[in-house]
Amino acid sequence: MAEKRCIYKFKSHVNASHAMRWEGGMGAKHNHTWEIICEIESYGNEMHLFEEIEGILKDFFQPFSGSFLNEVPPFLEINPSVENVTNYFYDQLSLRLATIQTELIRIEVGESPTRFYCIEKQA
Repeated sequence: MAEKRCIYKFKSHVNASHAMRWEGGMGAKHNHTWEIICEIESYGNEMHLFEEIEGILKDFFQPFSGSFLNEVPPFLEINPSVENVTNYFYDQLSLRLATIQTELIRIEVGESPTRFYCIEKQA
């Protein structure tokens, strides 16, 4: 029998606006309901309480909810594109999830139902 890989999957939503910065200035401020899907693996396939993982996700995403991303660190300096948002979320959530012996193996961030950017941990 093949070895199993056990993965938790969580979906979160953040309502936040942003505006792209271009060489000629800033684009129009516009709103999104950002959809974030996280796939999380436990070290050693240990069981975790959903509330434990959800608490980390909720605490991390809360400061972004209802915000204008251009005015929230690190997006004061970094252009808040879907690619940069995903990269930042991946890096920060990876650190936080490691504290409870879990690992973020994939994140998908969508700024619309049809546009997503994904990062996946390399094996």
